[in-house]
Amino acid sequence: MHKIIVVQKLQGFLFFLGSILLISGCGVYTQNGASIHPDAKTFSVGYIANNATIVAPTLSQVLTERIKTKFINETPLKLTTAIGDLHFSGKITSYTTAPAAITGSQTNAINRLTVVVEITCENLIEPDKSFTQSFSNFVDFDAQQDFASAESGFITRISEGLVQDIFNKAFINW
Repeated sequence: MHKIIVVQKLQGFLFFLGSILLISGCGVYTQNGASIHPDAKTFSVGYIANNATIVAPTLSQVLTERIKTKFINETPLKLTTAIGDLHFSGKITSYTTAPAAITGSQTNAINRLTVVVEITCENLIEPDKSFTQSFSNFVDFDAQQDFASAESGFITRISEGLVQDIFNKAFINW
């Protein structure tokens, strides 16, 4: 009876150990699930230019800085002013508001602010993981709301979603 318990514990330990070795052999993993090649040490972010027809004055700066902050806080990579092992660049291609829902009297009840960015990630360590992709995020708001006074908060919320999507594509392969 004692031998059976010892064998079961040993099997459990070996399974656990094998799982750890399998995971650790594939690169550096962080608590948020990011997988980064162990040779990658730095990243850089070029200014995200605003090429949209409508230009929100703060959007480029907010988006650029939020990307840097997210990558500093959630990866072991160091920000560099030179071209990093992973270099991110891009542009805002669209900034639009449009009705998202109407009331029974055919008036706008909800509007939607949508931002689209095109991001290029050049991965110098693993070139096959480089990409250029468009990312889109939006926020719905009451059509009666004063857009000018709320726009800054909308930009913050949309930027957070865009940055998370960019992070997922670059480091989690979603």
